[in-house]
Amino acid sequence: MNKTLNTVLTIAGSDSSGGAGIQADLKTMIANGVYGMSAITSLTAQNTQGVTAILDSTPEFLAAQLDAVFTDIFPDAVKVGMVSSAALIEVIGDRLNHYKAKNVVVDPVMVATSGAKLLNDDAVDKLTATLFPLATVITPNLFELAVLANKSAEDIKIKADMEETAKMLYDKYGCAVLAKGGHFQNSSPDLLCNEEGFKWFYGERIATDNTHGTGCTLSSAIASNLAKGMSLGEAISKAKLYLMGALSSGLNLGKGNGPLDHGYKINMTLAIDHFV
Repeated sequence: MNKTLNTVLTIAGSDSSGGAGIQADLKTMIANGVYGMSAITSLTAQNTQGVTAILDSTPEFLAAQLDAVFTDIFPDAVKVGMVSSAALIEVIGDRLNHYKAKNVVVDPVMVATSGAKLLNDDAVDKLTATLFPLATVITPNLFELAVLANKSAEDIKIKADMEETAKMLYDKYGCAVLAKGGHFQNSSPDLLCNEEGFKWFYGERIATDNTHGTGCTLSSAIASNLAKGMSLGEAISKAKLYLMGALSSGLNLGKGNGPLDHGYKINMTLAIDHFV
């Protein structure tokens, strides 16, 4: 019997500890019922305590990876994560334009959970000018939202500040903005700003320090849901539920900020089957 799945391409860096980047993306995709593919922008030597080395792909090799995917298994959605240099961003923009990629989710990764800088200063302008116009949605956290709006993170303290800043970016770049509210103390609301106005997505704050790869996971889950034909609002809502489950599963690995349990749904199914 022949079987097909919706497909998603992740364009991001590799995390040797498996908690973020390409590894988190592919785990998220299979857990959300799509077929994941990858184009690796950078190799990183990292673990739950930090990043110790980064080795970028060459622009030529990144282009070859993208061509290999698009000319054979055309993705139903694309997630763009860590891209450290302007030259690599240029390649991604060129190839996505060439192939008329659809359902593009851009996670503007600038700093790792551990605090390590992942985006060169000269690449920020290239990111916004080249990839944002191609994006269906961008998914900045508080720090990234502030940088993109030329503000300080201290300027975005309440929901009204988030709405004002997200609207500023939407008006400037023309793509939907999902501003992530993980910095709020008592809850974790995210704000979508698009042509329909503002929509808040509320979620329970999970009491855990094991948050390595949360941004990668959320953006990949959104891309997976878009690939399956969901509206942007539904894709975000279901992605947040998946993220909350992966956070609340209680996985505890490593000596620093540990990874999420991306396979918690699979593990639950296996546990049920064991007792049936």
